[in-house]
Amino acid sequence: MTHQQQTLDLSIALLERPSVTPDDDGCQDILSSRLAQAGFDCEFMYFGNKEQSGEHAEVKNLWARRGTADPVICFAGHTDVVPTGDEKNWTYPPFTPTIKDGYLWARGAADMKTGIAAFTIAAERFVASHPEHNGSIAFLITSDEEGPSINGTVKVIETLEARQEKITYCLVGEPSSTDTLGDIIKNGRRGSLGAVLTVTGKQGHVAYPHLACNPIHAAMSALAELTSTAWDNGNDYFPATSLQISNINGGTGATNVIPETLEVVFNFRFSTETSEEELKAKTHAIFDKHFADSKASYDIQWKLSGQPFLTPEGKLVSACQNAIKSVTGTDTTLSTSGGTSDGRFIAPTGAQVVELGVRNATIHQVDEKVEVDDLGKLAQIYEGILENLLLD
Repeated sequence: MTHQQQTLDLSIALLERPSVTPDDDGCQDILSSRLAQAGFDCEFMYFGNKEQSGEHAEVKNLWARRGTADPVICFAGHTDVVPTGDEKNWTYPPFTPTIKDGYLWARGAADMKTGIAAFTIAAERFVASHPEHNGSIAFLITSDEEGPSINGTVKVIETLEARQEKITYCLVGEPSSTDTLGDIIKNGRRGSLGAVLTVTGKQGHVAYPHLACNPIHAAMSALAELTSTAWDNGNDYFPATSLQISNINGGTGATNVIPETLEVVFNFRFSTETSEEELKAKTHAIFDKHFADSKASYDIQWKLSGQPFLTPEGKLVSACQNAIKSVTGTDTTLSTSGGTSDGRFIAPTGAQVVELGVRNATIHQVDEKVEVDDLGKLAQIYEGILENLLLD
């Protein structure tokens, strides 16, 4: 059977499972059964509370490894998908994989069950051809990537680190491609630092402002400086750090009441040219300056979602570029754009990390789909990467 048919068949088997985060819905059982037959030692890791839902729900994770030697090349991915929204808006039922017009339509088709299928097929075929290969091949699969990401990859990595089990190269199967398969690979990601600002004043009547303190007015000059500040200039790999305000909430709903509090939610996407500590310090300096003579007060609650990471050109990047060129003829561009991925939990261990997968044009959208013809090619690319890294 060809790469194409094998990858398509496994993709459909995974896509039929309505594994809305954090529910794996048996996807990892399918994978572990196949990997065990290929000589992998499979271990399920459960984190979270079995009796609860939401952030504290129990999450199923799979760690599978074949071999005991270095280097360890790990395929990382997630079986959970985002909710579908109103299924009536879909052309085809989101959990009934449908092939039409050259596409495979289903929730998770692009993000990222076809990527998981492709690297599973790649590993099976590589092992069949090279049963005595160098090093080790591993899989790190979670069902907590699309949710809060607190009981998934981050916990598996903590467990591996505690037992001194290191990943050398990590290939995350996220949909990285833009126009054609393999045209873009992500060799890094910006950091993400979120903040919730609360400004507290004094409630009062709009006709008697001298008896109140308007937190909205108090914050305006500081917010203006915050949004106009140049935090850094970026570098050869990263664009300049950016700040975006996503939510502003204040007021009682009445038009004649000065509110007591204002809440502002903002986020930094930051490069390796700055740090979490520097961003916090500069932000507090701005607010301290503008609130020095104010009757209002402010508080900021911070949440770091991930540090920036970068895998420079080297053995892993070259292995990916050469495999893509061999299969598709495409000259790959390196990029650090986009959001965050679970690579942010793996890179700090010292692993080289890249993201390589199908096109990302429809991820998280109604009518998510992926080109059918790309599936076998992606499996061939992944197999080529294994050959480039694990064969003499």
